[in-house]
Amino acid sequence: MIDYKNANEIKIMQHGGHILAEVLGIVMSEIKPGVSEIEIDQLAEKLIRERGGEPGFQKVPGYKHTICVSTNDVVVHGIPSSYRFKPGDVVGIDCGVFYDGFHTDMSDSVIVPGGKSLDEVEKFLRVGKQALEAGIKAAVAGNRIGHISKAIQDITEVNGGYSIVRSLIGHGVGRELHEEPEVPGYLARPLLRTPLLKPGMTIAVEVIYNMGEPGVILDNDGWTIRTEDGSLAGLYERTIAITDKNPLMLTA
Repeated sequence: MIDYKNANEIKIMQHGGHILAEVLGIVMSEIKPGVSEIEIDQLAEKLIRERGGEPGFQKVPGYKHTICVSTNDVVVHGIPSSYRFKPGDVVGIDCGVFYDGFHTDMSDSVIVPGGKSLDEVEKFLRVGKQALEAGIKAAVAGNRIGHISKAIQDITEVNGGYSIVRSLIGHGVGRELHEEPEVPGYLARPLLRTPLLKPGMTIAVEVIYNMGEPGVILDNDGWTIRTEDGSLAGLYERTIAITDKNPLMLTA
């Protein structure tokens, strides 16, 4: 069942999303050679709490960290470790904020600076950003979830030649970190059979994709998901609200 939010609840989510966007912006700028994943995790928690929020991911049973780190072939849910970033690494950071009863969710990917020019990797991340923008642009009342999915898939797979991960998808977000509806990054069924977008829906639009094949495997830690073929992975996500006009960016 989809949980529609009223104007006041969306305003609360907008404040929490602003905290998240500000923190993630700082965190991404600190991803440099020699900095460890766990140091980035600790920084994110400190910044969120200083701004009056709580780390949303720490409310997931069994998870103790503020962020998930996707370094190189890690797709999602990577547990922050002592690994220190190297020039040319591709790093995705997924982070959530819980503020005044509501969750927001966001992720971004970067190349660790200092390495040689990597045109193909830069193109890979650029396509992911473009797919996210297209998915958000399609998120207007009267459209369907399938319009978002198709927009992401067209840019990532059809035009970019990369692979959307089928088993990992966007989702509703709000009182819970994961709510209905599911928001796949690919058209999983006929577009007209996907949920209708209506004002008051709050969703996390996600682009989860691989440079190689779409297959993924789960590490022994029970959390970390990697590309099956060892190829690079990319991750982009924003929380938005559906309005009677254009989509409202909550993580801004």
